[in-house]
Amino acid sequence: MTIVDDVRTIALSLPEATEKLAWGLPTFRVRNKIFASIGDDDMAIGVAVPRPERAHLLAAEPTKFYIRQGHDDDYDRMRVHLAAVDQDELRELLTDAWRLKAPKRLIALLE
Repeated sequence: MTIVDDVRTIALSLPEATEKLAWGLPTFRVRNKIFASIGDDDMAIGVAVPRPERAHLLAAEPTKFYIRQGHDDDYDRMRVHLAAVDQDELRELLTDAWRLKAPKRLIALLE
């Protein structure tokens, strides 16, 4: 199993999460809102994250987290180098991203 398989397994284990191709890449959605996507090289994922938290993470761990200039600047998302995160952190990042996009009723199912 590859880390991309882990991303898919974790993302799709979340309530009402679905996978849909967009721009030729796998995206993971809840109620048709994208919370994560797999990059075109399978080396990184994009995840939804509030901008204040994003700024903190980018400053604290620039070798792990980054934004794609000109693409992520205006969105509440960042990129994650998959080789730099372990299974627990990957699960936490995906779950947090899902929570940002999921309705409160679904979020309650996790708690």
